[in-house]
Amino acid sequence: MADEEKEEIKSFKDLGLSDELVEACDSLGKDLIGLAQTASGKTGTFALPILRALLECHSKQEYKSAPIFFSLVLYPTRELAIQIAEQFEALGSGISLRCAVLVGGVELMQQQIALGKRPHFIVHCTT
Repeated sequence: MADEEKEEIKSFKDLGLSDELVEACDSLGKDLIGLAQTASGKTGTFALPILRALLECHSKQEYKSAPIFFSLVLYPTRELAIQIAEQFEALGSGISLRCAVLVGGVELMQQQIALGKRPHFIVHCTT
């Protein structure tokens, strides 16, 4: 393939992410790609733009005290919902991100407490 046809590889910083999100990506130590096997970083392809939007909409002080959630993520299975929440928390670790998982089979009071902590993101199992 000719040099001009090769796609340029960019760093996380080149994507316009905040320093906090770049640090979170670097600490996870994985490239983020859109089509890949399980546990390869696909969640980051949609989580990072959402996290970036959160940071752009609110100053750090504002989003930490936001009265309502910022985003709702729906997934078809309980296992995926939990995995997605874990990735959001890992990627948002540098900005004190709060995430709640709402799934069936978990004590209602436990989920109410999680919502009472005013999460930025709610990940919900739709089945």
